Amino acid sequence: MFFCFSIIRSVNRQRMGLNNSRKQRYDFKDYTQKVYDQTDFTEKSYNPNDSTQKSYNPNDFTEKVYDSKDSGLKFVNDKDDLDFLCEDFSSPRAQMSCGHAVTPMSLTNWCLKQLEQGQYKFKCPVLKEGTKEQCGAVWPYQEVRRLAVLTAEEMQQYEEKIARLAAREYCDFKQCPGCNTYVERKELTNLSVQCSTCKADKKEVYEFCWQCLKPWKGPAPRSDRCDNDGCINHDLELLRICKTTTFSEVEGVDDCPSIRACPTCGQRVEHDKTGCKNIICPRCQVEFCFVCLKLTPECLETSSYYMPCKDGVAPRQTSIPVWHRN
Repeated sequence: MFFCFSIIRSVNRQRMGLNNSRKQRYDFKDYTQKVYDQTDFTEKSYNPNDSTQKSYNPNDFTEKVYDSKDSGLKFVNDKDDLDFLCEDFSSPRAQMSCGHAVTPMSLTNWCLKQLEQGQYKFKCPVLKEGTKEQCGAVWPYQEVRRLAVLTAEEMQQYEEKIARLAAREYCDFKQCPGCNTYVERKELTNLSVQCSTCKADKKEVYEFCWQCLKPWKGPAPRSDRCDNDGCINHDLELLRICKTTTFSEVEGVDDCPSIRACPTCGQRVEHDKTGCKNIICPRCQVEFCFVCLKLTPECLETSSYYMPCKDGVAPRQTSIPVWHRN
C-alpha cells in the first residue's frame, strides 16, 4: 500500500513509494494518528488567548483581523486577492509567500472551500498580473494556519480533513460492512472484495460489494455492479446527468460536460470556467485538457490553451479510468 504517514508535510509533487507487502486490515484511528505524528501542527506564533487576535465563529460572523503590530507578517497596501465575493474585510492585508495579499477571513474561507471540494493541497488561485494563468504557488499548511489565524477549533477541522483526504488519495480503502475494519482493494477492476478479518474472526468468507457496500450478490468478478438493488456507480451517474458548460476565454467550446473523470486516475473534477481549458487533477497532479480529455502535451500538438481542440469536445464519459500507480 502507499505509505501516507508524511503526506501532509509533502505538499509538493513528490509521490510516495509502494510497499510490496500489501495489507488488508487498517485501524483508522491509528492510521490517522500516524499522519498527525509525522506532521508539525504546532502553532508557534498564534496564541488563541491573545485578546488582540479575534476568534472566528461562523454563527456570529465575528471577523478575524491581523494584529498590525505583528512583526512576523509582511503588511501591504494591496487589495485582498482572495476576496472574490467583494466582502471587503476590514483587516490589514498581509502578503503570502507567493507575493499575493490576503486577509484572515478570505484565506480561511477559500481554503475551507478547497477542503470541501476534496483538495488538501492549497495552491494560490490568483491570476498572474497581465496573464490568464493562475499563480499556482503551493502554500504549506503551516503558512495557511498562521495567516488565516485559525482558531483551535478550525485547526482541528482542517487537520482532520487534510488527514482523511490525504489517506484517501494515496490508499484505496473502505470500511468493511461486516466488521467495520478498513480493507484495501487489490484488484481495482473487481467490485467483489473478500475481508480477511471477517474470515479470520468468523471462520467464514465474507464478500461484499465495493460500490454499494452490501454483502455481495450475484456472479463475480464484475467491474460494473453487483446484483443488489440500487447498486450504481454514483460518479458514472453524475457524469451522465451533469449539465454542460462553456468557457468564456476559450474559442469554439460549446456544450462541454461540466464534470469530467480524470483520464489518468479517474478523480471527478470540475473546471471553474476561467482561464484556459486545461486543468491539473488535484489527485494525481496530471494536467489534461478538460475539453478533449487528452493529456496537455498531446492536446497542444494540434491546438493551444485557448483555441479549439482538433477533435472537438469529447463526449460524456461512460467509464471511470483506473489509476495504475507506478
